[in-house]
Amino acid sequence: MARNPASQWNPVDYAANAGFVPALGAPVVDLLAPRPGERILDLGCGDGALTEKLVAAGAVVHGVDASADMVAAAKRRGLDVAVADGQALAFDAAFDAAFSNAALHWMLNPAAVAAGVFRALKPGGRFVGEMGGAGNVATLRQGVRDELVARGYPVPAEDPQWYPTVEAFTAIYAAAGFADIEAWLIERPTPLPHGAAAWYTTFRAGFLDSASVPDAEQAAVAAAAEARVAPALRRPDGRWVADYIRLRFTMRKPL
Repeated sequence: MARNPASQWNPVDYAANAGFVPALGAPVVDLLAPRPGERILDLGCGDGALTEKLVAAGAVVHGVDASADMVAAAKRRGLDVAVADGQALAFDAAFDAAFSNAALHWMLNPAAVAAGVFRALKPGGRFVGEMGGAGNVATLRQGVRDELVARGYPVPAEDPQWYPTVEAFTAIYAAAGFADIEAWLIERPTPLPHGAAAWYTTFRAGFLDSASVPDAEQAAVAAAAEARVAPALRRPDGRWVADYIRLRFTMRKPL
């Protein structure tokens, strides 16, 4: 039922309701520590907000994303980006480093992603990034699932995202050949400036698209799901905070 929305992002909607994603990715850029002149692959570059930071550090950056609309937005920033499936990367020892923020959990064949990044890196190249980890947005996810079930809409057995444990993540990347893998979970309650309904519209398009929920019902479903999660996620002062859990990682391709 749910269509993976990784290639369906709306840049305007994303900027309005998800500006916190690149803003909170700044520590991951610092962890990567891009150096002048090195070639970096930005996997899942989105609209290029963090790609710009890598370029500003002096790196030569090529960004890829599954969303043509987001790639177009990144090109308007003057960035070197292209539409590509992160599960079918075609690079061969082309990059000194790879970077990814808030993108890998949309790629449902993680072994293919790991193999592609491994091939893309030069020997000794590093891969640094962050993604949703085990338990990520569990309350938000349950709220929309419960509302859809209550209204009689079909709901998939599993959500169309990959939120791994540290152990599962490490095993896949070790099998791909990476070494010196470090991964850890970070609990990060994250403000939602426009509430949970706007979050659902942006991040759960696969549940609320017209193939599943009629266009005329989507806003009502999002509002009702917001009401379900309000006791857990709305603060007494009216602020909304999402139950984000991130998996941050570093690793290297052996020499």
